[in-house]
Amino acid sequence: MKLEQISLPVNNTLLSEYWSGSEKLHTFFQYPLQDESYLERAKYLKNRNYQTKQLSEIIRSFMEPYGLTDKIKENLSYLADGSPVIVGGQQAGILTGPLYSVYKAITVILLAKEQTQKLGIKVLPLFWIAGEDHDIEEINHTYTILKAEPKKRVYSVRKNRKTMASTTDINKIELKNTIDDIFKDFGETEYTQNLYQFIIHSIDESNTFTDFFVRCMHSFFKDEGLLMIDAAYVPFRKFESNFFNQIIEENEKIAEVVVLKERILSDSGFGTPIVATIENANLFFVRDGERFLLERNENFYINKQANVKFSKEELQEIANKNPENLSNNVVTRPLMQEMTLPVLAFVGGPGELAYWATLKDAFEVLNLQMPIIVPRLNVTLVTRQVEQLLKDFELKVENVFDGNVNELKNKFLESVQDYQAKEQINQLHELVEVHYGKLLEHLHGQQIHLDNIVEKNKNYHQQQFDFLQSKIEQQIVMKHEKMIRQFNTISSEINPMNNYQERVFNPYQYVNIYGPSFISDLLDLPFEFTNTHYIVRM
Repeated sequence: MKLEQISLPVNNTLLSEYWSGSEKLHTFFQYPLQDESYLERAKYLKNRNYQTKQLSEIIRSFMEPYGLTDKIKENLSYLADGSPVIVGGQQAGILTGPLYSVYKAITVILLAKEQTQKLGIKVLPLFWIAGEDHDIEEINHTYTILKAEPKKRVYSVRKNRKTMASTTDINKIELKNTIDDIFKDFGETEYTQNLYQFIIHSIDESNTFTDFFVRCMHSFFKDEGLLMIDAAYVPFRKFESNFFNQIIEENEKIAEVVVLKERILSDSGFGTPIVATIENANLFFVRDGERFLLERNENFYINKQANVKFSKEELQEIANKNPENLSNNVVTRPLMQEMTLPVLAFVGGPGELAYWATLKDAFEVLNLQMPIIVPRLNVTLVTRQVEQLLKDFELKVENVFDGNVNELKNKFLESVQDYQAKEQINQLHELVEVHYGKLLEHLHGQQIHLDNIVEKNKNYHQQQFDFLQSKIEQQIVMKHEKMIRQFNTISSEINPMNNYQERVFNPYQYVNIYGPSFISDLLDLPFEFTNTHYIVRM
């Protein structure tokens, strides 16, 4: 593997400004992104009391069914003793979801190693699984490449109820059918059989989306000692009981400051990432695994769809006795992380950075500090096949992102068109128009009025000419199929559907080609935390 850095246009203005240390963002974040901030944050955490022994046991009990390596056990001991953590998280997608889930974990691990060295204290990597999220449509699919084009592969089982990923049972037969389709698209390599058997075994051992996700992620990062916790894990929810109470106690104030902060963020030109409202309680009520967002209405917390209505005291009673029946949203999840974990830094993508920018004052309402926010690594993988094609066409990776590949393909298609055939068909169109005009003129002279029939007959012939033209064009494309497929391969692999590769494909596409050490090989690369896009040439 060879690592390179390139500069790409940043579509996210807030991310660009954040990397530059812009004064415009000073009031939205607690710490600037610099070395001194880690020292300051570490001192702050040292003076706070976290129940890390209990937390360590909860994480141990969550991870035990998936297997505890020596490195994980060691990190759990450090956590019990109060070591700070680098946190990143993601929803429980199929086959880990898009590559950026893995890149988040890699960023978390590498940043923890870096800060362990710089601070002289043990810093631990922790992955927060958003198993409480209920938008199954976001996580029930992945993409492969089929015939040089991105192909969406969907686990198509649907449920009427919006249950959380951690409580949504998977239909193992249907999921295996989806996996079969995915692996057919991958193609056979020397690694395929073992990889396929691992995935099928993982499905057999899993009950929910979260189970399957954890098994996939754990297989990649267990030897790195990556700790994982599911937000919806019941023992963890019970651990959060008192913290839910604090959020309920300050609920109205939290909503007020977030709405105001988002308004200021919008006025500064950074949009409204949350679209926060004063009435939003920023908490869900959970019933039979299904989440219902609560709103404040006068002195009550309500959800009309679920037909629930709680007074503040009743909601606090739920927090005390059955905290597993409560769940956080995009506003209160970061607050809950801060209350439960000694977070040195949070690793997030561009979207997460945007909504965290609305939360600084909400942290302060609860007498908390927002942690350091670190953008995750951005990576594009260039396979050996694509590398060769780029050389053949004398292209750089940057050219793919700026649309040059599509321009080249269109120029090529233009160059191979049969213009003589097209011209002759155009002449046929004109001849038909002329002769049908003469026929109509003759019929009118004979007092015969068949205009509609003549027009229909003429259109039929014109359609046949168009059909003939399309068939000629198809034959030309087929004749040059190899060249067109090469252009499509470059675009589809590097910039699929005009999107970043890391947002579309899952890591197993590359593990299937380069083997089980693929992720550990990525971890060995000399990544730095900078505002650049990384290219990994395989």
